[in-house]
Amino acid sequence: MSIFDNIPFSIVVFFCLTIGLAPFTPPHIWEKLVMLFSGTLVRPLDMLDLVMHAGPWVILLIKIVRYYRSGPTSREG
Repeated sequence: MSIFDNIPFSIVVFFCLTIGLAPFTPPHIWEKLVMLFSGTLVRPLDMLDLVMHAGPWVILLIKIVRYYRSGPTSREG
């Protein structure tokens, strides 16, 4: 059992919608991804900012993959 299995989906989605998207116009994660792919993400503060805003999305992705790979028997109940 992974540590990700102990975190409820609702909490992860809540963090994705708050920390993952804040500030909302435009989403900060989008700005950091554009900086990453254009090669301008060089300041340590920007790198930390990307990790902070992308973290909930990465955890959500891991949870979704683990959920669908676990099979129907472990999801019962």
